[in-house]
Amino acid sequence: MPIASPSKPPVVWSIAGHDPSSGAGFTADLLTFAAHGLFAATVPTALTAQSTLGVAAVEPVRAEFLRLSLETLLADLPPAGIKIGMLGSADAAGVIADVLRRLSISGEKRPPIPVVLDPVLVSSSGRALFPTEAIEELHARLLPLVTFATPNYAELSTLTGLSVSSESQAREAGDTLALRHPQLNLVVTGGDREQPTDLLRTTEGTWTAFPGARIESTSTHGTGCAFSSALLAGLVLGAGPLAAVAGAKSFVSEGIRLAKGIGGGRGPLHLTWPLDRKA
Repeated sequence: MPIASPSKPPVVWSIAGHDPSSGAGFTADLLTFAAHGLFAATVPTALTAQSTLGVAAVEPVRAEFLRLSLETLLADLPPAGIKIGMLGSADAAGVIADVLRRLSISGEKRPPIPVVLDPVLVSSSGRALFPTEAIEELHARLLPLVTFATPNYAELSTLTGLSVSSESQAREAGDTLALRHPQLNLVVTGGDREQPTDLLRTTEGTWTAFPGARIESTSTHGTGCAFSSALLAGLVLGAGPLAAVAGAKSFVSEGIRLAKGIGGGRGPLHLTWPLDRKA
């Protein structure tokens, strides 16, 4: 996997929720970016009360504070790439979209940097993390400004309104999503399936499958966060879509294999394993 030079690492942003157990959310993103040699700045969209056993409560950040946080950060630490995770509210989608437009070059519709959206709609324990009635807001305001999205099967179904329970249905739904968002590269993640194959659809309409082997482990909390952050890291460091997806999949797989078994439920991955090997 590519790792940035330690002299002056690129700055990336994580705009995501806070998981106090650090298995997911922006704290997991921080660890993933650090493992790739990047410097991460973070802006919280929501606070959660959760552990490896599940989510107890969610408290979205006020839209005005979120806007101020992003604008303050933009004035000092402009990003080379942005990962967007849990939004928590429709207002957050609108605020983030406004800031992304400010990053756009005159005459362009979207920022000239990679922007990866992990559409965190439901927690792994089944709690809703984004109002389903606001999905249209996501389509209208935020998705047109994103370059990569990484939904799992259930999230892709929610985004398209189509049934997605097989690889063929995932490809069909992905093609449907591309009709509305032709600028979007799509990675349909399959880590929660018996055969963990990820599917990449590029803006050219080409599909590529990335098969994987199932790893029996209870340390799988935050795999989607880690995957999307590792994907962004690869893109920022110069990898093309295929290499970035392959690198992110490898990073997550190794993180599961080397996990420490923390917590009494679904524990976190070992996200800093590349640093262990450098020591």
